Amino acid sequence: MSTPISNDPAVISAVAAGRVPPDISVAWLNESKDGPAIAAIIFVLVLTSAVVACRSFSRYYVLKRYGWDDGLAVLSWMLLIPFVVLCILLIQMGSGRHYEYILYVMTLDIVELSEVVDFAAHIIYTVSLLVCRLSGLAFYHRICELHDQFLLAIRILAGVLVAGFLPQVFLLIFHCLPVTGLWPYDWQPDVEKYTCLQWGVVYSVNSSVSLFCDMLLFGIPIAMIWILDLPRKRRIQLACILLPGVLVVAISITRLVLVIQGQWQTDMSWAYNPMLAVEVSEIGATLIALSVPGIKPMFDKWILRKGTPSGTAGGSSNVKSIGSHGTALRNLSLCPTHSVLTSSDVNVSKAGRGHTSSSDDIEHGYPDADCKYNRSTNSTEGIFVRVDYGVDYADEGAETGEDERSKTKASRRDF
Repeated sequence: MSTPISNDPAVISAVAAGRVPPDISVAWLNESKDGPAIAAIIFVLVLTSAVVACRSFSRYYVLKRYGWDDGLAVLSWMLLIPFVVLCILLIQMGSGRHYEYILYVMTLDIVELSEVVDFAAHIIYTVSLLVCRLSGLAFYHRICELHDQFLLAIRILAGVLVAGFLPQVFLLIFHCLPVTGLWPYDWQPDVEKYTCLQWGVVYSVNSSVSLFCDMLLFGIPIAMIWILDLPRKRRIQLACILLPGVLVVAISITRLVLVIQGQWQTDMSWAYNPMLAVEVSEIGATLIALSVPGIKPMFDKWILRKGTPSGTAGGSSNVKSIGSHGTALRNLSLCPTHSVLTSSDVNVSKAGRGHTSSSDDIEHGYPDADCKYNRSTNSTEGIFVRVDYGVDYADEGAETGEDERSKTKASRRDF
């Protein structure tokens, strides 16, 4: 819904200068969606910043593991900030008002400046989305490190994302020959100097490529859920963690619709403000969707009070005894021996290949190098990782000198 602005100084100035034809009403020129668009953009930025900050805190301070996926997410967020600033500047210039506002109210200098700012903003937007998607692939690569088929698919998808990025950025840079930051209208001076593609054509192609990349990126969690042998309840839990990316796909579709409206409707600029808000939301929603698993350990530790999320020995130190005969829990081996993401041709025993036991391993609760390796590769965020524990019990019959030991195994899936 449009929000009329009373006594807009730019409109008053244009009317006084005689630039506005008599058949264009002042009320029409005053209509605006600037306020809601700016509010939505700022809200998305604040929410995304909070989520990325929580993810970084959770990964660095709670799990004490900070990977490439986390660093790329922060880099994408850093690129989002200047994009948001440029979007707000474009809105304040009047780029999202009625087309007649641009034609009669905005001066030629402001129109040209808005075109250059739009050009720069969408270069940043395209780069930020690529970095964000690569962060997602790095996350998937980390949690699928022992699954050869998934690793191959992720690496191929990384090539597809880069291959899709190149035509996107080249279309933006070379939309006019000779190269310029302008998107000149037919009525702008010196427009004959340039041979340009239509703004809507460039953005429609870029939006279509972006939608395709989002569908591929967030198709990976669907494949995980399809392949993993989990109960229905666990599948639903995993879907709630890894599938908010469906919202990102919906946002990409919305952007494509708004781009089409912006080029082929008579009042072409009226869809521009919502498009900017949707573009900010696309980056923000992608970062949020990919940050949900990283936030979960902090949520488990500080909200649900589940203890150490990484499954270290400290998390089980409160167990004193088991059994009706006061059986003491003497030894608790936390060495993972199976991962449900391990491909059939990978033997878990190769996990410790090339590693030797050290005092550092023992100090941190890893009785051998195999345990340390498997913890680092299989226990990321506790997502769809199955861990077998070997537990030694000792019967406390000290008076008879009996020392009977038995071993049991327990399986655990942390979500």
